[in-house]
Amino acid sequence: MTEQTVPAQDSTDSSKEPGFRIQRIYLKDLSLEQPNAPQILLVAAEPQVEVEVDVAVTRLSNEIFEVALIATVTAKVDSKVLFLVEAKQAGIFEFSNIPTEQIDPMLGIACPTILYPYLRSNIADTISRAGFQPIHLNEINFHGMYEHRIMQAQAAAAKENGAATESKIILPH
Repeated sequence: MTEQTVPAQDSTDSSKEPGFRIQRIYLKDLSLEQPNAPQILLVAAEPQVEVEVDVAVTRLSNEIFEVALIATVTAKVDSKVLFLVEAKQAGIFEFSNIPTEQIDPMLGIACPTILYPYLRSNIADTISRAGFQPIHLNEINFHGMYEHRIMQAQAAAAKENGAATESKIILPH
């Protein structure tokens, strides 16, 4: 019987390839409040709904990050709170051999896009279980949100640096 040896692949070759991995997606925090129940439940008026969504990123190690979508849904009737839902949907994401300049956009765009369907579902389910018609959050353009944050950060940096970054037009005499 002939033994054949297969040359071992160099482990450094495979470790040099870029990699993105979802380690875990989980509901980190969820709360529901109905501060004016039961009296407000008897008011027959259409509620006004406000939705706020934010993204938070925490570095857990060199290559591992926690990304959390934080949402607050407030429904009011006659300026009184009907219900308030606060949810934090999170995920742990691993980046290996990805250039540093590409990680930030992935954390601000790709990861929230992955988490958002879970957040939408959890909020709709919570509102439904509270006895109301579920509210399905609209789609969010996380790329636009990310670009807006970059512009805000640049404007804040320009403000900190003062007149040095102002653009001026000099007119001829």
